[in-house]
Amino acid sequence: MDPFYPHLNLPLTAKPRDVIKAAAKALHPWIRRQPGLRLSRRRFYRDMLNAHEAAQERARSASS
Repeated sequence: MDPFYPHLNLPLTAKPRDVIKAAAKALHPWIRRQPGLRLSRRRFYRDMLNAHEAAQERARSASS
């Protein structure tokens, strides 16, 4: 799991769009404005989505 994901404080029921919104708000405005960091931002958002999906999967397997 990504070490930054818990700082988003998202419920497990959050939709992927909510994960992206929370991750974008967590980034400094300067980072969001820099066109040269676009691929890095995409990678960060993808990592947050993967971490969220992993957390949901762990919760499903723990409740079974």
